[in-house]
Amino acid sequence: MGKTKSREDYGKMASLVGIFANILLATGKILVGMLFGFVSVMADGFNNLTDCGSSLMSFISFKMSSKPADKEHPYGHERIEYIASMVVAFIILLIAFELVKESIASIISAEMLEFSYVIVVALVVSIVVKCLMFFYNRSVAKKINSDILKATAVDCLSDCISTSVVLVAVILGKIINFNVDGYAGVLVAIFISIAGFNILKEMISKLIGQAPDKEFFDEIKARILAHEEILGVHDLNVYSYGPNKFFASVHIELDAHLDPLVAHELVDDIEREFLTETNIVLTGHYDPIVINDEEVNVMREMVSRMVKEIDESYSMHDFRMVKGPHKTNVIFEVAIPFDAKLKDEEIITKLRESINALDEKYIPVIMVEKQMFI
Repeated sequence: MGKTKSREDYGKMASLVGIFANILLATGKILVGMLFGFVSVMADGFNNLTDCGSSLMSFISFKMSSKPADKEHPYGHERIEYIASMVVAFIILLIAFELVKESIASIISAEMLEFSYVIVVALVVSIVVKCLMFFYNRSVAKKINSDILKATAVDCLSDCISTSVVLVAVILGKIINFNVDGYAGVLVAIFISIAGFNILKEMISKLIGQAPDKEFFDEIKARILAHEEILGVHDLNVYSYGPNKFFASVHIELDAHLDPLVAHELVDDIEREFLTETNIVLTGHYDPIVINDEEVNVMREMVSRMVKEIDESYSMHDFRMVKGPHKTNVIFEVAIPFDAKLKDEEIITKLRESINALDEKYIPVIMVEKQMFI
């Protein structure tokens, strides 16, 4: 509970800093832009004003996402952050659209604007403040693994670049005696829209069910395999219900001759370890592995090599043999990546032919499954 409260505090503090800083920047640039007639400066100020709204959305998001699980939402409320990040992205896109309209109007009018060092100072101050906010938001986002603060950091960086473009345009217009204000506005709008689309794309992917990275999977496996009784793990699946809320299921391989009560207790201990020491709710399935039958051991090795000969990225698990008076069922599963080139039927046919070539008494019973990481 303390960890969740700490995360909420960090997030709300970062949001309040964003609200305060953006109100100051927006007020200054909108007033200066109106005073001297620079549409790109005013647009940049309105961009800061929407950033203030984004920070407010971030504040509300941290408050709501920290709510505990309830009857209607048994997996918690952390996905609210994804939705809030999408709202931020839509706000960014809306600003880009409005900026394009204002910039085109400025290009058409081609009216020369009055240069002032007040504008230069206001823009330089804005760039410095936004750079500091970028580093601050990025630092807090990494510390608490927050998608909405990552989106806010990206927005701050885009503001730095867009304001720099406006600054260059103001100075260049003075040097060449030509109104480049509108053209600068269009460039800023394009950059802002790219940032918005990227945030939107990532959040949609996470809401659909984006796979965690391989390092995350490897950390889970390593923690389980740290128990010396574990022979192996497979069928690891991870489901994200927010930036810091994960549920996982895994098959844990243990010696078939181990006392079932001892095996069950070990799996329970591993589940409890994940629950208390990580942000992962793990469910383990006990898979008994026969390791003292010579024929089974030899056949397991041979079939594993057959699988690897088809493709090095494939793996075999859940191997067992059911012996009858005349026939022996050789049962196993083959794990393949989602981008595997061969069809399931082709893989099964190749393995059946290889196993039948060893001895006709072997009857292959094969299931192929796709996994994110093998």
